[in-house]
Amino acid sequence: MRLPTLAATIAFGLAALPAAATEKVSHYAAEPSETLAEALATLAAYNAKIEAVLARDSLSLRDMEEVHEYTYTLEKAVERIAHDIEDIAVALEDVHQASEGDDPDALRAAAGGYIDLAAPLAR
Repeated sequence: MRLPTLAATIAFGLAALPAAATEKVSHYAAEPSETLAEALATLAAYNAKIEAVLARDSLSLRDMEEVHEYTYTLEKAVERIAHDIEDIAVALEDVHQASEGDDPDALRAAAGGYIDLAAPLAR
């Protein structure tokens, strides 16, 4: 899946999460995702971990608990991605608006901010 498509899927998919997902008992420590780049790396790494568990011939309760533990870190990463996607969308709208004007400096400023925010998605 291409990253822009992934980003849109994540952003729109978060709206469908049940309210209970934010009201959970925290019994596993989640690794933080401090930046968008870190969140994307965490998403890839932990998705691979889940895929490895799912590739096992049978799933024990311990295997299921292992996936459950991974979800705590994944939720933090997805929250970070969703937050940053919102910021990127706002910055892109600034570029859109600036591109309709007659001020090249305003366009350069808006576009520079957008490019900086979106850079981790293009990697």
